[in-house]
Amino acid sequence: MQLYQRDAIEAAVKLDRDALTTVEAGFAALGRGEVVQPPILSMAIEESNGEVDVKTAHIRGFERFAIKVSPGFFDNPKLGLPSLNGLMMVFSAKTGLVDAVLFDEGYLTAVRTALAGAIAAKHLSREDSRRVAVLGAGEQAELQVRALQLIRDVDTLDVWARRREQAEAYAERMQDQGFTVRVHDSVKAACAEADIVVTTTPARQPILTAQDLPEGVHVTAMGSDSPEKRELDESVMTRADAFVCDTRAQSEHNGELKAYAGGEPPFKVYELGRVIADEQRLRVSPSSITVCDLTGTGVQDTAIANYALSRLGL
Repeated sequence: MQLYQRDAIEAAVKLDRDALTTVEAGFAALGRGEVVQPPILSMAIEESNGEVDVKTAHIRGFERFAIKVSPGFFDNPKLGLPSLNGLMMVFSAKTGLVDAVLFDEGYLTAVRTALAGAIAAKHLSREDSRRVAVLGAGEQAELQVRALQLIRDVDTLDVWARRREQAEAYAERMQDQGFTVRVHDSVKAACAEADIVVTTTPARQPILTAQDLPEGVHVTAMGSDSPEKRELDESVMTRADAFVCDTRAQSEHNGELKAYAGGEPPFKVYELGRVIADEQRLRVSPSSITVCDLTGTGVQDTAIANYALSRLGL
């Protein structure tokens, strides 16, 4: 069994096209029915304002499968500690023996989450998309944009966050990376000229409505990953010409489809893996509006863990 620390993992795995291709192949395998993926195991630790999620999947033909443990303790910054952490245990798919433990501190999760957003945009956004509205100003607000650069010529960002000082700090960081960035005081203003909208918040009430969407926009919503969170008003989903999620079951429990709990949504639901595997073209015109809800899947974790080990020489 090999043990790898974050420094080595971060040196081996970058936010690049090879990593994107690996995660995209995982989604395609899911769409073809070649993945065993149980439901997420979630546990709340309310007295510490914490939660723990466990995700796993086996991709048929892969040498290894991963089990990821991802704790989030949201009062940690008051103690000078990061709020997110985690590790991946990687097992042989032939013997069940542990091949490696990746003490990545959540790094691989951050990478595969950003790549999933880029993969969604690759299949759903206009090819000439250059301007991105980012709702939120945290780690994923940066990584999602960097991942989008792998598939689109993004050069202009519009940012909104609940706290303007955080949006301004984000704008400064992204300007240093060469982007033109504008900070806005409202979601509507931030989205007015967007080709792509990315929501990266822990919102518990919807922040984006259909009135905020310009024609032809693609929306990637990745903040709603638990039953308590929501970023999209129902009008966004009903306005869309195509609604896609990573898995329907997870979207209904953790993601945006829980808005329709107990009933059938008034639109067709597509899954991203099937869209990729079947080469579905859901954007029928330049004015089409597309939405993708990403809750994070075990197949992404197994895909990125196998990729990491291949880069680490195992």
